[in-house]
Amino acid sequence: MKAFLVPIVLIATSFFYFPFYFTFLPTVNTKMMMAALGLVVLLVKLGRDGHGYVSKDFFMLSLYAVGVSLASLLAMTLNDTNDGAYLSYIVTMWVWVGAAYFVVNLIKAVHGKVNVELVCFYMIAVGALQCILAMSMDRFPPLKSFVDSFLAGRGFMGKFEGRLYGIGCALDVAGGRFAVLLIMIAFLLPNVMKRKNSTLYVVFLLSAFCIIAIIGNMIGRTASVGMLMALAYILFVLFTKNNIISGEYKRRLSYWVFGTIAVAVVVSVFLYNFDSQWNNYFRFGFEGFFSLVEKGRWEVQSNEMLKQGLIFPDNLWTWIVGDGYMGAMAEDPYYIGNLFYGFYMGTDAGYSRFLFYFGIIGMVAFLAFMFNVCRVCMKRSTIYRYMFVAMLLLNLIIWVKVSTDIFLAFAPFLCISMEEDTDDIEQIVSKVKIC
Repeated sequence: MKAFLVPIVLIATSFFYFPFYFTFLPTVNTKMMMAALGLVVLLVKLGRDGHGYVSKDFFMLSLYAVGVSLASLLAMTLNDTNDGAYLSYIVTMWVWVGAAYFVVNLIKAVHGKVNVELVCFYMIAVGALQCILAMSMDRFPPLKSFVDSFLAGRGFMGKFEGRLYGIGCALDVAGGRFAVLLIMIAFLLPNVMKRKNSTLYVVFLLSAFCIIAIIGNMIGRTASVGMLMALAYILFVLFTKNNIISGEYKRRLSYWVFGTIAVAVVVSVFLYNFDSQWNNYFRFGFEGFFSLVEKGRWEVQSNEMLKQGLIFPDNLWTWIVGDGYMGAMAEDPYYIGNLFYGFYMGTDAGYSRFLFYFGIIGMVAFLAFMFNVCRVCMKRSTIYRYMFVAMLLLNLIIWVKVSTDIFLAFAPFLCISMEEDTDDIEQIVSKVKIC
């Protein structure tokens, strides 16, 4: 029975982590569907138990999210614009948590338990499967045609950029989420080494790492940030004095890690030299590394675009409250200034876009929200507290390049933490008795 249910959990996890729109339902994406199902689960639990609680932590996080929305409203009001990019961020947060809530409950229903490691395994498996699917679609046109028949979306989905893409998985957004998964793998490895059946877990994690690190970079090169951070942590565990794992486990892990890297390098070199399509994707996904070897300097086309786009306000007003624009100005019928290609001021750099949109006030509100999300996860899941710190650091680094955030990656762990404390996940809604 579980063999039949696990694929269903994988699909639900993918719908949450890599949401997309169906061609036959272009107004509701899969994340919203999962959130609606999460609400149904919550209502069933409330009807069964007669009460529900929202933890103080979740209530406070909601207030911080409200702060981001208010910063957006302030920028819009003072600048007289209609760009509500972050006006509904509190709703966005609740939708992500609602979708994560359903996935967490589904995992518990199938396995009888739910914890940080189990959720990580599902998310990592989904990431690896998306990479395999993306490469399979590229090599097998009928499969690509089938996926395209129900997959709505243009630029985000990567259909018209000549890029690899999965189902709801493409471009820099996917790259950032792959980066999170690589960090998860790095922090899971030392802990699974201590288990009796560690071989199965290690093979799964290292295989997933290679798949996501290689193909994931070909889909979205932001994944390389997570790859480098993950490798740095693994090397820290293996070659420094620490209490993470003992000497025997450390030796075994080093054999597995370096053996897997050796195999991955051999296979990659073979594919690069004997398959022209793989050659193209390797050169695209690892353009910076090829440039470093061949030219002696790190040179990536997107990085050159980033240098041009990493600009900052030239007046105090914009520094403080922003200009109230983040997207395309052409959407505002009252805008009479210069039109820029793409986003406002022609920049895609995250920090620049935030500052131009709602200034330092908005930036501080957003940073406060993300820092407190990390703090709550650390407090509730102390074994993996440094994994959450690494995820937060990853988000801060990603913002140098793009404005996307990875709150969705924290959301399931907020749900897990609340359930582990009292085995009553309804506290995700209110610590005030409602019935």
